[in-house]
Amino acid sequence: MLVTMKEILKIAEEKKIAVGAFNAPNLESLQAVIAAAEELKLPVIIQFAQCHEVYNPLAVIGPLMVDFAKKAEVPVCVHLDHGETLEYLEEALKMGFTSVMYDGSVLPYEKNVENTKKTVQMADRTGASVEAELGSMGKRESGAGTVEEDDSKIYTDPVQAKAFVEETGIDALACSFGTTHGIYLTKPRLDFTVVENVRKETGGIPVVMHGGSGVSKEGFHEAIRAGVRKINYFTYMDKAAGTAVAEWAASFPEGSPAFYIDAVIVATRAMKENVKEAMKMFAFMD
Repeated sequence: MLVTMKEILKIAEEKKIAVGAFNAPNLESLQAVIAAAEELKLPVIIQFAQCHEVYNPLAVIGPLMVDFAKKAEVPVCVHLDHGETLEYLEEALKMGFTSVMYDGSVLPYEKNVENTKKTVQMADRTGASVEAELGSMGKRESGAGTVEEDDSKIYTDPVQAKAFVEETGIDALACSFGTTHGIYLTKPRLDFTVVENVRKETGGIPVVMHGGSGVSKEGFHEAIRAGVRKINYFTYMDKAAGTAVAEWAASFPEGSPAFYIDAVIVATRAMKENVKEAMKMFAFMD
């Protein structure tokens, strides 16, 4: 069932949980996420980040995402994550994405507001939802690599967030409160009062958590209690697939053939199980 992000976040707010938003840059990750959501009977957000264009063009994977969402047994939002240009966002909206994120977090505040407002106007024409980002998590969105604690992070100012939300009319706000994209080498230092105060100042806008890899179960639960309603998740899901394939390949006797199609099955199964664990954690089912 294809729905908007706003509809899914309403469910999350009513249940006081967070909905997982999982990147699906290829067919196998898309299959894994939808299968996990249907098995657990939970709503889900499938998303494609602009930086994943190198793995599969949006023009190829985007229509598949929309088709999978329409046929799913649970509510599914198809979301463009970290859209960096208005032209790219327009492309996603034209192919049926029900939500887009304009990422102007590295721009001056005024330019971020200007482009986010334009994004909201574009999305309104198709009824899609809009997420935007205020503050900076230091590292840009990626699906691999490790990160040190990043001093370039700029935590979201709750008072500025109020003005930003009022000026732009967005449906969800990605906040910087101590997370960073990638796998942490040190324990992240999270400030949940940022989330609480953003919610208070904005009248309860759903807060989005990016860069959750390395956050403990208790950390996720505390973030959700503070007001996080959407959690982006990809790095550990991707890592689970890589680890499973590596272990599978290592189990072969020397000289035995290994076939790609079998590796794909192993990877998809590992991603599905990893996604299920994340979904259960975000919904307080574990």
